[in-house]
Amino acid sequence: MAKRKLFGQITQAFSSKAEKPDGVEDLELFEALKEENLRLTRALGELSMLNELAREIGASRNSDTIMDRIIRRSLKAVHAEQAVITMVSEQSLEPMKTLVRAMVTSAEHEQFHLSQNLLGWMHLNKKALLSNSPRADERFRGITWDDSIHSILCVPLMVKSELKGVLTAYNKKGGQKFTEDDQRLLAIIAMQSAQVIENARLYEEQEAYMRMQEEVRLASRIQLDLLPNEAPKIPGYDIAGRSIPAQMVGGDYFDFIPLQEDQMAVCLGDVSGKGLPASLLMANLQATLRSQSLHQISVSERIDRSNRLLYRSTDPEKFATLFYGVLDIKEHQMTFSNAGHENPYLLSGGTVAARLATGGTVLGVVDNFPYEEDVVPLQLGDLLVVFSDGITEAFDEEELQFGEEKLQQTIDECKNEPADAIIDRIIEAVQEHAGNASQADDLTLVVVKRVGL
Repeated sequence: MAKRKLFGQITQAFSSKAEKPDGVEDLELFEALKEENLRLTRALGELSMLNELAREIGASRNSDTIMDRIIRRSLKAVHAEQAVITMVSEQSLEPMKTLVRAMVTSAEHEQFHLSQNLLGWMHLNKKALLSNSPRADERFRGITWDDSIHSILCVPLMVKSELKGVLTAYNKKGGQKFTEDDQRLLAIIAMQSAQVIENARLYEEQEAYMRMQEEVRLASRIQLDLLPNEAPKIPGYDIAGRSIPAQMVGGDYFDFIPLQEDQMAVCLGDVSGKGLPASLLMANLQATLRSQSLHQISVSERIDRSNRLLYRSTDPEKFATLFYGVLDIKEHQMTFSNAGHENPYLLSGGTVAARLATGGTVLGVVDNFPYEEDVVPLQLGDLLVVFSDGITEAFDEEELQFGEEKLQQTIDECKNEPADAIIDRIIEAVQEHAGNASQADDLTLVVVKRVGL
């Protein structure tokens, strides 16, 4: 009973801040107990704060929200004027870019940011840094500090021994100095928070990737809808076309555009680049050519106008190659212009009769270029094969190209087959040549064959 009474007196004395309760003879013991009680009270407060922080950040998957809550808890925990989380990324062009910054709302404090020197120090040392006199700190010679920075406390955000960011507190309130207890507590906050932040960032990256994949899937579907669903059925002609993109979307384009009676435009283009940017330029090229094909003008004039439109609506580094031919079904001839594209093969009598090269430079590079056109007759049995450079430039595992010689050999082997089968044979030959090498470019073909009625 006497001990309980004495403990009660001591507790009451601690809470009332009395010098020494009655019955306590050993002043040193009293002071030790008082100090231990204060330590336990402080530890209990820290545990409570850490538990609340864990509950707050554990309920969110938004990295901005999580970091904002960490920063605001850190401000209160170490009584700082401002706190900052600086995330670092090895993949970023700015590997030490500050992604999130939060500060006390008082307007008297300007926003501070961690210097490249301090970030470099943290990358090298990966441990807590406390400096109550940064200007006199020998570790940071040559660093120019803001006049209003009096003390700084940095702790690393580590995930599996890798630095993911830095939590920094500036200027302890009331002009006081940061203590080792402040450093210990901030380090615990950082240790507890680093993995949660990283998990949130990975979740956001996964969500962004999934959204991008869905957008690419939709873009691929739209692009397929832009290409002809089926080849035109024209008496006396066997026509086919196909495009296999290297990625989900591609930059190759082919089209069959009905013109006036007994005429049809046959197009095959290849825009610079790959992926989504190339697919957007491909759609632009298609719209341009279709609009120009409505005008009763020459083939070369259509290409000239298309070139000027592309030149004025695209960046200088963007361009497109194009073969554009108008098939005259009544006269059995094709008027064409080749804008820097691979020269198509025209086989007549079973041999290569011509490579259709007349035209000019690629589209979108020169504002005003005098494109030329030419006319070739199409005899019974003649075969026209138009292709993109993805066919001839397909690499095998030893980086050897398929090449025009193999293409011509393949055409010779299957020239008597239907147009669609010719495309199958060429694509099979290219894929067999490539083996396990990945497809680096789009594969696009158009075949026009004059057959008997």
